Amino acid sequence: MDAKLCEPLIHDETQNGLAPKLEEVESNCHHLNTTSVSFFKTCFNGLNALSGVGILSVPYALSEGGWLSLILLFVFASAAFYSGLLMQRCMDTDSDIRTYPDIGYRAFGNIGRILVSVFMYVELYMVATGFLILEGDNLYYLFPNTGVEIAGIAIEGKQIFVIAVAVVILPSVWLDNLSLLSYISASGVLASVIILGSILWTGAFDGIGFDQKGTVFNWNGIPTAVSLFAFCYCAHPVFPTLYTSMNNKRQFSNITLNLPIGKLSSRVAIYTTLVNPIAKYALMVTPLVNATRSWFPYQYNKKVLSLLISTCLVISTVIVALAVPFFAYLMSLVGAFLSVSASIILPCLCYLKISGTYKRFGCEMVIIWGIILMGVAITISGTYISLLEIIYHL
Repeated sequence: MDAKLCEPLIHDETQNGLAPKLEEVESNCHHLNTTSVSFFKTCFNGLNALSGVGILSVPYALSEGGWLSLILLFVFASAAFYSGLLMQRCMDTDSDIRTYPDIGYRAFGNIGRILVSVFMYVELYMVATGFLILEGDNLYYLFPNTGVEIAGIAIEGKQIFVIAVAVVILPSVWLDNLSLLSYISASGVLASVIILGSILWTGAFDGIGFDQKGTVFNWNGIPTAVSLFAFCYCAHPVFPTLYTSMNNKRQFSNITLNLPIGKLSSRVAIYTTLVNPIAKYALMVTPLVNATRSWFPYQYNKKVLSLLISTCLVISTVIVALAVPFFAYLMSLVGAFLSVSASIILPCLCYLKISGTYKRFGCEMVIIWGIILMGVAITISGTYISLLEIIYHL
């Protein structure tokens, strides 16, 4: 199948009678999806979705929570891996489940579909916005005195770079085929490897070393640290699309199992970091484009409509990135409120309902409820602190 993401949000006709019924939308979606994506290409898309930008937030998370907070990183990684498998099990129960909102509908009806859709799409939107902020920060660090004047309006510093990067990214957003996007994803995966190699080289050979002292444990910084750790594993909304697009769906567990975990070299790392958001942006916003497209009648030209929607999405993320230019705090908020909800809490709740596990007491139910309670605690504390930080710096 082609990996176009068709995410209808309603089952009945809207009041004006324009929106197609769910069955008609899914029929059109299935008709559009004609080319399956190989395991190799799916690996690139999955790795690209999870690796890279999240890694860049880990140093700041460690500075907030201390070295022992790394334990929480591995705890959250394990929980994210398990919740990913629960999503696969949910999809295996019904062949009609093709998207993340479909899982929500299968579990809790229309309320579940709406709830999952809201968390999923807002998370993807904010992650895409964070990419633009990160690009602006890095380019401003490399070229601090850059600025232009357009029609008497001066655009300087990070603002010009955010706009420039959006223009560069826009053509990749016009692609709506995961098979094609996998080639862009490959560059993102390569960039992540180069970044890690550059950081290791800087620490080992550029005089920095690995004996720097730091805080062992900072209780006050734990909510922020865990929120950023959660941001490292925020690609669950993309998993159903990757799963349904695969030639051999039984290989999906192998993918989730292998997903994340000197002056010259530091500059190489910074330059390479610029590639990551460009490679990831399209993968994150494609579900948004296709979900928005499903709201319109099918007599419209699908290609033109997709181009218009994707362009408007890019413009809107630019506006938000310019209004809230705080990468660390914004990603902390996304991680705490959206990533934990979409990648940890909701998959567990949906699985409990769909599988009927909540009806019988056992080891599996205890583990799942433990993960849910952990997620709720992170969501409440992390969201509160992140909002305070953003409001303070506005």
